[in-house]
Amino acid sequence: MLTDDGVPVEAVYEPCTAGSGASAGARAEPAADTPVIVVAHGFTGSVARPAVRRAARVFSQRAAVITFSFRGHGRSGGRSTVGDREVLDLAAAVAWARTLGHGRVVTVGFSMGGSVALRHGALYTDGPEARDAAVRVPVRERSTGEHSGAHFGAHADAVVAVSAPARWYYRGTAPMRRLHWVVTRPSGRLVGRYGFRTRIATDDWDPVPLSPVAAVPLIAPAPLLLVHGDRDPYFPLDHPRMLAEAAGEGGADLWLERGMGHAENAADDALLGRIADWATAALSA
Repeated sequence: MLTDDGVPVEAVYEPCTAGSGASAGARAEPAADTPVIVVAHGFTGSVARPAVRRAARVFSQRAAVITFSFRGHGRSGGRSTVGDREVLDLAAAVAWARTLGHGRVVTVGFSMGGSVALRHGALYTDGPEARDAAVRVPVRERSTGEHSGAHFGAHADAVVAVSAPARWYYRGTAPMRRLHWVVTRPSGRLVGRYGFRTRIATDDWDPVPLSPVAAVPLIAPAPLLLVHGDRDPYFPLDHPRMLAEAAGEGGADLWLERGMGHAENAADDALLGRIADWATAALSA
């Protein structure tokens, strides 16, 4: 895929296996009534990481799946901006899903990918202009200085954020202080590049992107699910509760998972299956 700012992004499409009766690995033509789940991994992840592949396997039992590597990760180009311009990567993946014939798209983001999914859900809209295939759906222009997108059909019909932060620059836990060292220090970025295979941009955010908690109220009317573990070592429970409160009464479903740690590595098959079931039910509703 190619993003609106010209970054090549590697991606994998997997058809839904439910009721197909096809042999393992067989491809099927996507149908307009088959939903697709677009998976946005966490920082230092990639399309090839075992946890991402496991999520894709579980999700594909209920829907088609697109996985991709954010910029600066895996075989994608560019450098990671740790949640800023990654919204363009997700928009490209969603738009690609629609070009494959899918009319309903759910974004499922983990950690950094969760914050990207929230902001993407707020900035890309299915407005009246989206009904005309000749018009590309723009990013909503906001005073935060967000860039305008160009991909047609890049909006999500439902959004899931797992282990997402509520606010930027959080340093309240030891893992987040270590992450900030990796992102902000030259020696840390070397560790990121050679230790985690993640290429990190050196520029500061300018302007600071819309925060997850500010994005949440803008996602409606698309359904929103927030999932967070009560043993998350990165973001304590005040983060998901802050996001849920920002969504307002009935604006989001909140699952606080007992014993769960952080993001895709901590999401077991049972939880992933429940997320996929929620996604398909939300689209049906």
